[in-house]
Amino acid sequence: MSNTSLVRAVRRPTIALGVVAVLLLCGLSVAALAVGRGGKVVGIGWVAFVAMTGGALLGMRAHNGSARGLVWGYGLASGAMVTSAAVFLVPQAVGYQPKLAGFGLAAGVVAGFAAHTVGHRLSHREFPIDRTAAQLTAHALAAGVIIGAVYATMPELGIVLGLAIVSHKGPAGYAAARRLRLDGRPVTPMLLPAAAVGIAAVAVSLLRVPPNPAVDAVVFGFAAGVFLHIAMDFLPDCEVGGEIHDAVTHDHDGHDGHDHALLDTLRTHAVVSTVIGGACVLAASVALGVV
Repeated sequence: MSNTSLVRAVRRPTIALGVVAVLLLCGLSVAALAVGRGGKVVGIGWVAFVAMTGGALLGMRAHNGSARGLVWGYGLASGAMVTSAAVFLVPQAVGYQPKLAGFGLAAGVVAGFAAHTVGHRLSHREFPIDRTAAQLTAHALAAGVIIGAVYATMPELGIVLGLAIVSHKGPAGYAAARRLRLDGRPVTPMLLPAAAVGIAAVAVSLLRVPPNPAVDAVVFGFAAGVFLHIAMDFLPDCEVGGEIHDAVTHDHDGHDGHDHALLDTLRTHAVVSTVIGGACVLAASVALGVV
């Protein structure tokens, strides 16, 4: 089968699944609002959807300068996620059962690493849907389950946590769409992972979870571990051979001297953007009276 035929064969089922996923997210959102539960999670799910689809649209049109955009998108998102996990999830988990929270945190970090590694291995196999969309969907479903579980356990949690957690969806959509465009593939499959966060989060939030300090400690610890891993994975990697370097090489036709000079500059941007991402969460928390 030619590359063009393979792209067409993969494109149709992925687009269909994307449309079904959006309709399912709409249905779950209406159901959650109708029963008066999961309102915050519904909002977070739709913010994740808009962020990823918006990032995908920008990535689809990305040309020169996309490396700087990747650095700032990744830096802001990772800074916000590290801060949110450390401020909102870790103290909550420790407040229930410190040692169980520690085990949950460790399990979350390891699970995040395992999911990332397995997802990369799956990218080398053929699927009836786009591989990039499949990887992102698996990641999004896992994140959605944790968001739903956290808010089902503590519905009084503010929306700042959820928004900070899904802040990486914009840059993730941007980076994935950019790769798809450079490979000559359509970006419409991004509808599937964009809707997956909300689908999983809203569905889980509708469950009635009885309070249990031991279980809550593990849930919050595990959530913190997973999101800390994701946040660390999104820290802008400006080393040679990384995604940022690939973007720089593409933008400037592979001039090595210019590439290394620009990477040095982007390393500074990476640090600044990450600090600003964390500061945004602090500012929002102070403004809303969370801290």
